[in-house]
Amino acid sequence: MISLFIIVPTIILIILSILFFPTLKLGNIKLGSYWVIALISAALLILFKFVSFENVISSFTANTAVNPIKILILFISMTILSIFLDEVGFFQFIAIKSTKFFKNSQVKLFFGFYVLISFLTVFTSNDIIILTFTPFICYYTKNTKINPIPYLVSEFIAANTWSMALIIGNPTNIYLAQAFNIDFLTYFLNMILPTLVGALISLGLLYLSFNKMLKNPIQAFEAQAKTPKKFLVIVGLVHLILTTILLAISSYINLEMWYITLAFSLSLLTWAIIYNAVKKYNTAYLKRTILRAPWSLIPFVLSMFIIVLSLNEQGITETIGNFLNKLEPTFAYGISGALAANLINNIPMSVLYSNLLINASTSSVYASIAASNIAAFITPIGALAGIMWMSLLKSYDVKFGFIDFMKYGCFIGIPTLLGTLGIIFIL
Repeated sequence: MISLFIIVPTIILIILSILFFPTLKLGNIKLGSYWVIALISAALLILFKFVSFENVISSFTANTAVNPIKILILFISMTILSIFLDEVGFFQFIAIKSTKFFKNSQVKLFFGFYVLISFLTVFTSNDIIILTFTPFICYYTKNTKINPIPYLVSEFIAANTWSMALIIGNPTNIYLAQAFNIDFLTYFLNMILPTLVGALISLGLLYLSFNKMLKNPIQAFEAQAKTPKKFLVIVGLVHLILTTILLAISSYINLEMWYITLAFSLSLLTWAIIYNAVKKYNTAYLKRTILRAPWSLIPFVLSMFIIVLSLNEQGITETIGNFLNKLEPTFAYGISGALAANLINNIPMSVLYSNLLINASTSSVYASIAASNIAAFITPIGALAGIMWMSLLKSYDVKFGFIDFMKYGCFIGIPTLLGTLGIIFIL
């Protein structure tokens, strides 16, 4: 229990860092303060022997699905495939072309954009879609003189709802599914209906929130789409499609998912390097692809994993799990998971819940996965996507503060969470 004297201040400091000092500067180097705090906390827990160093090494090298290094490789490799498509112009091209179909009606544009964001999120990831489309929305709405808030909130909600549909949509899906040996197809069959219900609820509440704002006309403006690098787009799409197909059948061919994503991300980068050498292309887009990958997740997730290991060794995890198991498990794990994510972020929450769920039902696992996605609605702390999104809005001078986030987030997020959990409970 003494370890809580390190863990509790760590959680408080992570929350404060996200709100007030998200980056640390060391000369010309910028570091995310949240992962630095988590790393220091993990080091202290090992130093004061609140967690066994041998246990940490054993967990990081174990040949199991819950190995955090395997999960990080899976997610970062998948992210590289998506970032590559963004860097070669695919997402921006699709976005600008699609808006031309709805340029005379904000309502049509609103629903059309929601469908586009949702579709792309399913096959990529929520973080990438948010990072890619937020700048475009800010640019487009500024030039057409329309309010950006309905589109930005819709984008964020869509990305963090439809990220539940496939195992690859969110690192939290990957972590919890791998922890309980849930394969790609089984995950999809169990989560597609809850995702659809959650999407219908959230979309209805989005329109209810913004329908008055959508009545204003759109001023004429032709957004110019840069011609994407066609060959590289084709190569990127082929790699993404083949990766998704192999992930879907991975359990039947006895091939671990992290092997698949790593192999295809390396293959894609190799194709790009060879093509650049032959065509003598500028390699700046390839460097940006590598630099934009979420490398800060590595120290953060590994540090939070160590923190959870210390909770296990101190018997705290078992106590919490016993309490939750006395309640109706689907709603107990789902609601508490959403609250926990908004205290410690959804990735640490998933690491923690992978241990809490050991003696729980399968529906509790899916409820926790749903919570890890929908928690992003409620406060910016709920997910890394929220932190990045709020930072982007500030850089584009969009006035949307913490209270604004919570106002829309609670109104949309709470019914969406309860409706999604209800379907998981029925199934």
